[in-house]
Amino acid sequence: MRIKSLFHYWRRNPRCSNQISSMVHAGAETMVYNDIGMLHELESFEIDEENDVELFDTPSWTSERGGKVLVNVDSFGAVGDGVSDDTQAFVKAWETACGTPKSVFFVPPGHRYLVNATKFKGPCENKLVIQIDGTIVAPDEPNDWDPDLPRVWLEFSKLNGVLFQGNGVIDGSGRNWWESSCKKNKSNPCRGAPTALTIDSSSSVRVRGLTIQNSQQMHFVISKSASVRVSEVLVSAPEDSPNTDGIHITGSTNVVLQDCKIGTGDDCISIVNASSGIKMKRIYCGPGHGVSIGSLGKDNSIGIVTKVVLDTALLKETTNGLRIKTWQGGNGYVRGIRFENVRMEDVANPIIIDQFYCDSPKVCSNQTSAVKISDIMYRNVTGTTKSANAMKFACSDTVPCSNIVLSNINLEKKDGTVETYCNAAQGFGYGIVHPSAECLTSQDRDYCRVGLTDIAQDYVTDQTKITQLAESSSEAIVHTEL
Repeated sequence: MRIKSLFHYWRRNPRCSNQISSMVHAGAETMVYNDIGMLHELESFEIDEENDVELFDTPSWTSERGGKVLVNVDSFGAVGDGVSDDTQAFVKAWETACGTPKSVFFVPPGHRYLVNATKFKGPCENKLVIQIDGTIVAPDEPNDWDPDLPRVWLEFSKLNGVLFQGNGVIDGSGRNWWESSCKKNKSNPCRGAPTALTIDSSSSVRVRGLTIQNSQQMHFVISKSASVRVSEVLVSAPEDSPNTDGIHITGSTNVVLQDCKIGTGDDCISIVNASSGIKMKRIYCGPGHGVSIGSLGKDNSIGIVTKVVLDTALLKETTNGLRIKTWQGGNGYVRGIRFENVRMEDVANPIIIDQFYCDSPKVCSNQTSAVKISDIMYRNVTGTTKSANAMKFACSDTVPCSNIVLSNINLEKKDGTVETYCNAAQGFGYGIVHPSAECLTSQDRDYCRVGLTDIAQDYVTDQTKITQLAESSSEAIVHTEL
């Protein structure tokens, strides 16, 4: 449905038709059409996953004509037996590769390299390739971890125009970390754990073909970065491994994830504060907690996420599907989100907005402020649910959700009926919407009034705010253990 049909929806709705008429007579015609344009933009905005990141031509580094300088970690003393500590060999090889134009930092196949927590820092000379074909493994004993780097395993920062690629494996050896988590055993003390791979404060980065598995906590974090392309990446951990998010995006813009297969013990993909222009395409998710925006607003913080697209995904046996989660007491907004062409297979909570999120051992107190959620589209979402509430919009009474758009939704439960739950949520559906979402239009608040006066002012993404949040945020990249 494009502008014309959305406009016709408003015209056919008596409340909206009267509102449009009165606003036009009051000289507000431009704002009405801006709002219709907002919905058109929500339906149609795209992020180019190929052509807008200019890295460099990357001839095969194995070719004699490739013009690449091979920097092999073995040449710097790496043993690759999975037992000897190869950290210093990796550090020395990185210093050489980073300082040499057109170099390849090479981790060769057929070996297991034990590497401790390390920060690989840029900026580097141009056209750097990080070729990982072997296996990099982390120490498996939490008590032996470097106390100066408690939340980091392999971190790459301040890079520009860098390619990560290969058929290799980054293995976090996380089992002992999971077993010592207070989420696995409440008698254990709560503590944080490292992220396996982090790309921080970087731009024009591609990552393709790698496997990241069994992380101590989060697997792959993209932090404070711009123009990142991730493709054909496999992320894997057992479904009972706590806080092992697959790909976590924070403080970043213009990020594309495509053709990735993710199965972990937490969110397959999580997008949090100060992130905008995120595209996910052809994603397989399961097991795990689904694809999430948030959580946002914890400890009365500001959270902003805008312009996110998920296009073509299969979610299988996940504990949530398409989720937006915010804490009570937060501020900021989530808007301009489109989920489309998604197939669910035995998913609990296939579509869920939860403004009462509370991942805490203590009861969360009721608070009136909240992260505002608006302009959210779900289109062509089908499959099976484990939950009777196939769609749940649990929104704040004081900061309600607005402009939720449902189009061609068909969710069934194998052994029962399904329904939609709404609290303080405004929106509408067109095409097939099953289960029915009549509760979206049955709120006491006037949807048309909200839609035609608030959205035009809210919709334009305030890039300055996002940049300021990304630069000033002192929030830890990873989960705080609970």
